[in-house]
Amino acid sequence: MALTSFDDRVAFHLDRMSPAEQRVARLMTEEPEQVLVASAAALAEKAETSDATVVRTVKTLGFSGMSELRSLLAAEMKESLNIASRMTETLRDVGDDLQLAFSHTLDIHQESIEGIRRGISIELFRSVVQEIATAKRVAIFGIGPSSSIATYLAAQLGRFGIDALCLTNTGLLFADDLQKLREGDLLVAMAYTHVYRELAVLLDEADRHHLRKVLLTDSLSGKLRLRVDLVLPVARGRADMLSMHTATVALIETILVGVAATNGQATLRNLNALNVLRKEVAGEPLDVPTGAGAHKRTRRTT
Repeated sequence: MALTSFDDRVAFHLDRMSPAEQRVARLMTEEPEQVLVASAAALAEKAETSDATVVRTVKTLGFSGMSELRSLLAAEMKESLNIASRMTETLRDVGDDLQLAFSHTLDIHQESIEGIRRGISIELFRSVVQEIATAKRVAIFGIGPSSSIATYLAAQLGRFGIDALCLTNTGLLFADDLQKLREGDLLVAMAYTHVYRELAVLLDEADRHHLRKVLLTDSLSGKLRLRVDLVLPVARGRADMLSMHTATVALIETILVGVAATNGQATLRNLNALNVLRKEVAGEPLDVPTGAGAHKRTRRTT
């Protein structure tokens, strides 16, 4: 198996590590800057273990020693690009050629969706669908562009008759979101690139309420594998280019179809009830016309 990043290595070896080694690995993924400057003894103290355990963890991850590990981490941190840099890389690939922009972007979307097929087993998919289909309430976390996707997922689950809560605020307003969490909720979190403050606090609060957690992510499985119950890997295009969300939406809609199939009768009952309410709100039938005369109806529904 090709392990292309430090987080990949951690995710691959994590289940075979002792609890102390797991603490060390988690520290290394969460605080890579410290690994670059701290001694093995200092890292051991921070992870509440021995420096021998730190050395053993380094070996388990496939490194010859701390020097090789630091070199990889330094290279990865140097390659970490901000949003403007990613757009620069994207434009460097396509220039001002709209035909190339069209085909190149669709190729990236196709590759990302194929990555879902390769990275998510039917057993994992079945587990996630079952968690959502049987949840008392689903709390959905997404900030930035992911907030719109979280709102969409909540709306669709609501139509299926599944109570859903959006956690999409940032800064101090996120405290209001956190206050809405209840025991028995299922947390579905979309998080990418790094563990920002809202996500870290959310996971702590979810632990306090003993919540089950599902994570959709491109690169945080190594950092957060021990903090969540299920991880769904989903790419946002190429790491060095503009972030793209087609694969995330595709995965969510796949899950929605799975939930509808699992709760077939209940889903249909709720959708029929929704249609009745739509007719009452509209004040006229909303059945989609078919056949001759269909062109005479211009009212649209969503």
